Amino acid sequence: MDFLFPLLILALLVPMFLGIRRQKKEAAKVTVLQDSLSVGDRILTTAGLHGTVVALGDDTIDLEIAPGVVTTWSRLVVREQIVDAPLPGDGAIEHESIDHESISTEAPATDIVREDRENGGDTTPRLNKD
Repeated sequence: MDFLFPLLILALLVPMFLGIRRQKKEAAKVTVLQDSLSVGDRILTTAGLHGTVVALGDDTIDLEIAPGVVTTWSRLVVREQIVDAPLPGDGAIEHESIDHESISTEAPATDIVREDRENGGDTTPRLNKD
């Protein structure tokens, strides 16, 4: 019974220690990435913004988020670098041809019917099932 308490403490501390180590490794990777940025790199920020690095400062980066739109961000918001992987083969996408004659352009079979407010009716849209 005397060894149960130390085992309980050990069982709680080991996963916590391993989690802290994993977090430190990830933080080190992100720091190396933030320090190795160069002009032209495509990145993803912690806010989910995709952009291209157009200028670098000591603590800031300028990102082009759309053609001609440049914004200034802290280097700390850089989450990862986006690397475009080439498509296997020649890059052509094969697909089945679509028979445009079989596509119907008619309106759906059900209509939305609303009762008149002036008659004291319900204004909730209802489906007419004919």
